Amino acid sequence: MSQAKAFTKNSQAVIRSWCMYDWANSVYSLIITSTLFPVYFNMVAVNEQGGSLIEFAGISMPNSALFSYAVSFSFLLAGLMSPLLSAYADVSGFRRRFLMFFCLMGSFCCAAMCFFVKGNLEYGMLMFVLAAFGFSSSIVFYNSFLPEIVSPDLYDKVSARGFAMGYIGSVLLLIIILLPLFVPVVKLEMGEICRIGFVLTGLWWFGFGLKAVLGLPSSDKGRGLFFELRPVWIRVASGFQISSQIPGLARYLAGFFFMNMGVQTIMYLAAIFGEVELKMSSEKLIATILILQLVAIGGSILFARVSTGLQPIGTLILACFLWIGVCIAAYFVQTDNQFFAVAALVGLVMGGSQSMLRSTFTHYLPKDEHGKSVLYGFYDLLEKFSIVFGTFAFGITNQITGNMRISALVLVIFFVLGIFFFRRKPVALA
Repeated sequence: MSQAKAFTKNSQAVIRSWCMYDWANSVYSLIITSTLFPVYFNMVAVNEQGGSLIEFAGISMPNSALFSYAVSFSFLLAGLMSPLLSAYADVSGFRRRFLMFFCLMGSFCCAAMCFFVKGNLEYGMLMFVLAAFGFSSSIVFYNSFLPEIVSPDLYDKVSARGFAMGYIGSVLLLIIILLPLFVPVVKLEMGEICRIGFVLTGLWWFGFGLKAVLGLPSSDKGRGLFFELRPVWIRVASGFQISSQIPGLARYLAGFFFMNMGVQTIMYLAAIFGEVELKMSSEKLIATILILQLVAIGGSILFARVSTGLQPIGTLILACFLWIGVCIAAYFVQTDNQFFAVAALVGLVMGGSQSMLRSTFTHYLPKDEHGKSVLYGFYDLLEKFSIVFGTFAFGITNQITGNMRISALVLVIFFVLGIFFFRRKPVALA
């Protein structure tokens, strides 16, 4: 890959390229993880009688359990690898190369999921896990570009712009994929729509991702470190040392961990809640997901503006209180329209929360280049573990009580803990 041209911070061309990668890869999160693949998986991952009890690697289990395990495994794999990969990127300067590699890997495996049919469950799960791993790993290097390309006063604004572009792009492609459902002259079954959607998502991710990455600055240091592990381990160790020396970072990461547990759990399980508790149809659930994404566009921009008055930590505390309201409302919701209203609030706070969590962490990073990528690796590790623990806590509560509404109330605890750590007065941010 050729070296990028010299650039200055706050270059609009570079910022557009950075935001375009959000436009490129967010289609995976919405279309594959949240919409099409769960629907297609339930159609394909069935036994000979059409039941949900299946065998995988010689083990009998419900298909929903296999799906959960696949998601958890991909997050754990990406989380555990991210400190090492980001440390390598710090030492070698190959941040852009890593971003490109995982973009290509994820988009290819995403498109290859179109060959997942009944009878090759192992293949389908492998492609799903690898695509998820590529998506999660690329985010580490993508996020680490933020402090390199813009000055601290623009962190919140540019982070929000990236999320907004991601929401817009993913909704646009989802509407394109689902058009055959609303065009009478086109006769396609849902399974065919899903497989076409896998290919289009992979192509979208690859095409826009390639253009985005080539527009980002390169910091290659000309070192061949493919067989030199010692500098990488030293950088991982130094990352822990650097993080311990940054005032307020530990408290912020604790607050981030608990807040993200609640946020991600709601995002991943909102549709399941509607299906189980309210018996909503697939069409209404897809409409709910679209509501979440569309409202989140405005939410990310709104919270960036609010942060100028409340400051980043104050904005996150406000978001935690709003999430608590969401959890309480979910306990009492009874009708589809009430659920749509709660979903709109979720979308509003979701967009702002994700954007502010990322940009606020960026404020804590050291001003020089040393350690930025590896610190983002630790950030990503906490993010992935928070998803695993949050969804597990929701699931075990549901299993014990048999009531998802009680599980929703349990999430309040996470947001209260987030407020507790955020209120412990982290130092003034850059």
